[in-house]
Amino acid sequence: MQNRRNDYFITGTDTEIGKTFITSALLRAFAAQDCSTLGMKPIASGADEINGVLHNEDVDSLVAASTIKAPQEIVVPYLMRTPAAPHIIAAMENVKMDVQHIAHCYQQAQDLADVVLVEGVGGFCVPLDDETSTVDLAQALSLPVILVVGMRLGCINHALLTAQAINASGLRLAGWVANTVDPEMRFFEENVQALKQRIDAPCLGVIPRLASEKIAQASQYLDLNLLK
Repeated sequence: MQNRRNDYFITGTDTEIGKTFITSALLRAFAAQDCSTLGMKPIASGADEINGVLHNEDVDSLVAASTIKAPQEIVVPYLMRTPAAPHIIAAMENVKMDVQHIAHCYQQAQDLADVVLVEGVGGFCVPLDDETSTVDLAQALSLPVILVVGMRLGCINHALLTAQAINASGLRLAGWVANTVDPEMRFFEENVQALKQRIDAPCLGVIPRLASEKIAQASQYLDLNLLK
């Protein structure tokens, strides 16, 4: 499967580092370039039932940031109720996740929008079951990767290890985003510079600490022209 336009797989250095926020901001940035956009989160855990329909906060954010509305079964093929590691909840809820099914949903999404951004779950190497992980998912989609780095103490090690894992998977790291998780982080600029020197991909932007509803503002910090 080839990346025929500007489609990307979005991963992060950890969970709770603003991956959905940055993916939503990227969707807004592509839309500002007159592209129709669609965000996918193929695997999501943690959902509430509203009017008979399961809703996940991250998925709802991607839907709101997308210019194209798609059926829920395409946007989030696997949506589970309990917020925890996906392989644990999938076993509890008797869900068998199939990366080829997700790849099929992605192919359907391609027919709907100019740009499709696929957000992973947690970090890059999160297990999906006893045999597969999000690495297998990213490889099945064969998309270039954008890495969201949660800027906080320890982020350099996490970022460099994740970049190594992406390269080892055979996928291309197209760029990375520095997202401020800890606004009180000491030597913030020095940490960003250290990452720029060591990650062989462009920094697409440095995002300050923003409220969750400030997605449009965050998109203004992103430079899509730097994507390689």
